[in-house]
Amino acid sequence: MAETLISPGVLARENDNSFVSQQPVTVGAAIIGPTVKGPVQIPTVVTTYSDYVNKFGTTFLSGGQEYSYLTSISAYNYFQNGGTSLLVARVASGSFTPASASILASGSTIAFTLKTISEGTIMNNSGSEGTNGILSSGSADNVRWQIANRDTGSGTFSLLIRQGNDTTTEPVVLETWTNLSLDPTQPNYIARVIGDSYQSYNSSENYIQVNGTFPNQSRYVYISAVNNPTPYYFDNNGTAKALYTSSIPLNASGAFNNATGDLFYGGGAKYYSAISGTVNIQGISASNYDNMINLMANQDDYRFNSITIPGLTIFDNSTQVTNLANNVQSRGDAILVADTRPYGAQLSQTITSATSINNSYVATYWPWLQTIDPGTGQLVWVPASTMIPGVYAFNDSVSEPWFAPAGINRGGLSTVVRAERKLSQTNRNDLYVGNVNPIATFPGTGVVVYGQKTLQKKASALDRVNVRRLLIALKSYISQVANNLVFEQNTIATRNAFLSQVNPYLESVQQRQGLYAFRVIMDDSNNTPDVIDRNQMIGQIYLQPTKTAEFIYLDFNITPTGATFPA
Repeated sequence: MAETLISPGVLARENDNSFVSQQPVTVGAAIIGPTVKGPVQIPTVVTTYSDYVNKFGTTFLSGGQEYSYLTSISAYNYFQNGGTSLLVARVASGSFTPASASILASGSTIAFTLKTISEGTIMNNSGSEGTNGILSSGSADNVRWQIANRDTGSGTFSLLIRQGNDTTTEPVVLETWTNLSLDPTQPNYIARVIGDSYQSYNSSENYIQVNGTFPNQSRYVYISAVNNPTPYYFDNNGTAKALYTSSIPLNASGAFNNATGDLFYGGGAKYYSAISGTVNIQGISASNYDNMINLMANQDDYRFNSITIPGLTIFDNSTQVTNLANNVQSRGDAILVADTRPYGAQLSQTITSATSINNSYVATYWPWLQTIDPGTGQLVWVPASTMIPGVYAFNDSVSEPWFAPAGINRGGLSTVVRAERKLSQTNRNDLYVGNVNPIATFPGTGVVVYGQKTLQKKASALDRVNVRRLLIALKSYISQVANNLVFEQNTIATRNAFLSQVNPYLESVQQRQGLYAFRVIMDDSNNTPDVIDRNQMIGQIYLQPTKTAEFIYLDFNITPTGATFPA
């Protein structure tokens, strides 16, 4: 169709302005801490609490008592309150390795070797099967294997991954992989179908190294080795080669073993309200967090909008908390919820510890809270950072990140039984002046987050959590848009493409009460020839964030009978 008129006439043109704007990538919370099982020092995303339990476990025994890690309690409350994704970085003390299983074919020939993704001796259930196929050390936290449907004619078999504490008559099958082959030339080659990759943390260069060829499809195991492959299993007549038929694994079931790495079971481990100091914090030392704190500075690989390290405090573990605070500030896309002091601290001590950090990307809450441990069913004391990610998740599910995650409407702590201290108005005033967000207790309402300050000392819009989280959300989306323009031509068309996505998004934020006003400038005024010659593209974004009504004054005026009320 012609786009210009040469002779007299009418030209009807279409301008499609109905393109749907790209939506922000959804990110959730992150937590660094010990877990019962799972990959060590490999940040892993979970999307439900059951997914968390499958990958990281729930309870463990220490000194004859059952405990849950704060990581598990926090994950439970996060998903209970509407959280959608949680990045878990497991930390541990000592060397942890996976468990393995050698799957036999005819005779003593090993067909292939499996290894568990989860690490630690909790994955071991070695030994012969007992009555009804039980494993003496089989548990809900480890797995077992089973080979079925062996067919030497086709060279195929099935692999079942079962729960470690099931039985022959009542198997609990976690995964089923059918029609597997040991022939590396075939699409059903076992390593290609299940995956032979595993990850390891490189501490010298602070990155996660991926080893292996085929990506993991299993949630529980990977193929460590195919010890007796069967390449080109069939001859030219389509008949199985006798050389390979004995390599197909036998129908059998068995256990995993040889994993290393124990949870700390010593009597000196400190849990719940006993947590303090720099060692034996839930059985590990504060220094065990260092690698994951450093790794979480990698903004390209790890996306989250809030992060916690429950169990560590500003007072006892200032090195770790300060490093993480600096990392989130450098990232500019997340807020750290930190705790000030161990259980039993005085109000003045809490305020003193909070003043040691001046950072708008950090917020702290007090006092400690009593809740029901979802794993043990016992009442336990936990630091506030264990519960706050759930408050943020609820806030975002019922409103937006730029609403204050505080107050009766969005700051209620429904799973909290009581706070360590019932704060008076004076207590709350003192805490708020010290930039510590008080957790209040109100009759008939319960326990409520009643503050939303960051630890920025200078008074500005960014000394409020809702404004900081607004900026995090806006920068995240706008940066996603800008990433698509890197290496594009620095022309009016490219700049307009940026504006056509950013302006509608900011308009939607304004309509959803996040902004009073905004303006985006990316034109010839700030992209001068000199700027363009330096291969730069500049955009300026002016924002007026909405403010929250934190201080409400109600004047009750008593007037004499017969007085008229002002219009």
